[in-house]
Amino acid sequence: MTRYLNLGAAQMASAIGDLDANLATHHRLIGQAKNLGIDCLVFPELSLAGHYGAENLLNVAMHRDDTRLLDLSKAAGEMEIVVGFIEEGPAAQFYNAAAVLKNGRLVYIHRKLNLPSYGRLIETKYYALGRFVDTHPMPGDWRMGLLICADLYNPALVHLSFLHGATLLTAPISSGREAVGDEFDNPDSWATTMKFYSMMYGAPSIMVNRCGVEEDLTFWGGSRILDPFGRVLAQAGEGEEVIAAKLDYAEVRRARALLPTVRDSNISLVQREMERLTAKLGVPDIVRDDE
Repeated sequence: MTRYLNLGAAQMASAIGDLDANLATHHRLIGQAKNLGIDCLVFPELSLAGHYGAENLLNVAMHRDDTRLLDLSKAAGEMEIVVGFIEEGPAAQFYNAAAVLKNGRLVYIHRKLNLPSYGRLIETKYYALGRFVDTHPMPGDWRMGLLICADLYNPALVHLSFLHGATLLTAPISSGREAVGDEFDNPDSWATTMKFYSMMYGAPSIMVNRCGVEEDLTFWGGSRILDPFGRVLAQAGEGEEVIAAKLDYAEVRRARALLPTVRDSNISLVQREMERLTAKLGVPDIVRDDE
């Protein structure tokens, strides 16, 4: 059984729509991470395209079997890496996606489910919605729950990830200070969000943000790794940086014995109430006669 996991965050600035430049940065940071003995390295959301990469959508979208992705996977070797890219799926549908790569293969993919269209965020203009929550098996008892940025602002998606057996919450994000509005403190919001989920579900978590400036957004970095009690193990500053922390599965066992949130989740109740709620609210107001 693999008890320990050396987890790393690759905080970086992406060049908007410049795949070659961003691939070079990925290869360089992968080399740094391998020298640090990292088992799993996570890059930010849309790390290969840039936050505003979709403005040049047709030129930056990649199929999941793109040789450039597989070259990254070969460079990673036994180390798993999570990279953000714009996936061109079947029928010319485009997704904000995160791929898990290892040993020359793409072994898992998550398509963003909760696409924001508020503040300065207009993802619904470019991307199709992902349709599934699942988890990715890692060595031993580790299982990755991979969600992208605003996915975590829908707590139901996080809950589903843990019900699917996640023992590690992985969150590549692209969070600019100005994204939501002047009165919304994005850095504090993410600090609170990650601490809450780790404490509530007794699972370590990693949040990886970008840094630098893209058009009208200033990215504040602040990538972090937390233990299953919500304590910060490693935290990045505002610039490019690779951080790492050693996770101990024994701490997950201890946290979940103390606070058994996953154990006490009543799946059948949730399913029944969701069906009842859908039946009630799924009827347009103009024809409802139950009020």
